[in-house]
Amino acid sequence: MVPADPGTKRSDQDGDARLADLHRPVRHQLERCAGGADAGHPADPHPLCLVFASTHSRHYLRSSQVNPEQADINMVNKPVRVLVAGLGNMGRSHALAYHRNPGFEIVGLVNRTAPTLDPALHIYEIRPDFAKALAELKPDLCSICTYTESHADYAVMALEAGCDVFIEKPLAGTMEDAQRIVAAAKKAGRKLVIGYILRHHPSWVRLIEEARKLGGPYVFRMNLNQQSSGPTWETHKSLMRTTSPIVDCGVHYVDVMCQITDAKPVEVRGMGLRLSQEIKPDMYNYGHLQVIYDDGSVGWYEAGWGPMISETAFFVKDVMSPNGAVSIVVDPNTKSDDVDAHTKTSTIRVHRADIDKATGRLAYPDEIINMTGEPGHQELCEAEQAFMLKAIREDLDLTRHMDDALNSLRICLAADESVRTGKPVYL
Repeated sequence: MVPADPGTKRSDQDGDARLADLHRPVRHQLERCAGGADAGHPADPHPLCLVFASTHSRHYLRSSQVNPEQADINMVNKPVRVLVAGLGNMGRSHALAYHRNPGFEIVGLVNRTAPTLDPALHIYEIRPDFAKALAELKPDLCSICTYTESHADYAVMALEAGCDVFIEKPLAGTMEDAQRIVAAAKKAGRKLVIGYILRHHPSWVRLIEEARKLGGPYVFRMNLNQQSSGPTWETHKSLMRTTSPIVDCGVHYVDVMCQITDAKPVEVRGMGLRLSQEIKPDMYNYGHLQVIYDDGSVGWYEAGWGPMISETAFFVKDVMSPNGAVSIVVDPNTKSDDVDAHTKTSTIRVHRADIDKATGRLAYPDEIINMTGEPGHQELCEAEQAFMLKAIREDLDLTRHMDDALNSLRICLAADESVRTGKPVYL
């Protein structure tokens, strides 16, 4: 979990002046592993030195700083050969992250059609068949960024072939498939990282930290509605062939709720509505879930996609407790269809409920935490892949990471079930 007061111990990379600007924006809690922070690492106020240490030139196989006595280190730190499957919005960003990181070597891309790519990616071959590419290219890592319905088959295929796997959220379309992926990773002894991008965002880490300081029980109010049209609406319609918005996007925000409360979810309810004739009759493009935890905390998450979706209050990220509230405040001119807006925070407002006994009024003004300099979408994808590399090279224990992914998916799938049955789901 996120401790309130990070320690002061520094790694050897912290003194590198060339990395000073890289350290400063991001705190130490970029990913949780078993026991809290990354296994084997103390809390550190300059975390990217840890996350990116193994990708820095001094650790790279072809670095001029490597001497013959470091041959064993070179073998450990040789580039990880990666095959990227799926070149939609997230797949393209992850492919570019691998391309820019000297710790990786892209051996191939997989997509059924010819996508529009960043010019830097034009040097890589695009293959139409994942299974053939896996067998012929023999990568060390498979990055699965395809539509959700293919996640389980591709991931298990890669794991059984001896590959580590990065997989975009949601982990799978059913709990059975999600558990099948995790079981395959454990059986093969390979690393499985799920693309929970907010876990790598310094502002969201800070939000979680401030909320935990307040103490529970909590009220969670969150949404992300997108007034999509053109290519984005086409993508959303493709996603909704199998996955509703409250599952596809909801896993991020339910994961945030679970990191804050630590309590077990016990009941989930959902409601949804089909607002477009362009999606199949049994799918809905507006959904709302409610979750109840065993510590009394309650939360809701709302997601809608399409040209009919309102821009009013499309981005609500708010946590309340008996002791106050923490909220993300975004620029009022932000548009819901801007992918960077889905992660950017602008400012964090911290409200405390303390009352001045003499006046009966609030004792403290709200604190506004300015989050200038926060990473954009591409930088966050690069941080995710730096963590993937770290997990492989440092043999991180990802048990908690996988368990958390299963937990948030279970809640969102229960909400989807509730939408379809009209009944609450008890976990």
